Amino acid sequence: MTLDWKIGGVALGFVFFLAVLLVKPIGVSTQFVITNAIIWNAVDDTIITKDDAGNYSSTNTYLAKSKGKYAKNADNPLNYSFVFVIAMMVGAAVSGLGRKQTMSERRVPAIWAANFGNSIAKRYVGVCIGGFIVIYGARLAGGCSSGHMMSGMMQTSISGYIFALGAFAVAIPTALILFRRG
Repeated sequence: MTLDWKIGGVALGFVFFLAVLLVKPIGVSTQFVITNAIIWNAVDDTIITKDDAGNYSSTNTYLAKSKGKYAKNADNPLNYSFVFVIAMMVGAAVSGLGRKQTMSERRVPAIWAANFGNSIAKRYVGVCIGGFIVIYGARLAGGCSSGHMMSGMMQTSISGYIFALGAFAVAIPTALILFRRG
């Protein structure tokens, strides 16, 4: 069974609306920094500090900003954002299990093979490079597409609309150039 994209879009919009209404806007790129800080804190227990009043800080400027909020999240990783990222990974895995594809079709989709060949290694290197560019850009911009575009537009933020316009203005021509065949 395949889910119609319109139903999926409405469902995604509803989930974003509930998140903004009930918890907080969705955005996940900061969680990559927090994950690094969790690992760093496990190796070096001086990176995150907590005073007698329970206020968090860090010797790292980025973790110390927002009144120590990032340092606190790294010291107490079982929070909304961390659980949300784990749930995204689990959801992606569950979604992938429902597809009727062979393992080789999953590793190298037909559209990739038509444009770049059947090399699994080439596909994985391409995915890693693309992922690095996306997360680097997200951190450079101070947030990911979820936070800037989807949550931002949900809150009628002008910057969210500008980001969406820019993202699509670049993504559509790039996809048309890279995936000409298929």
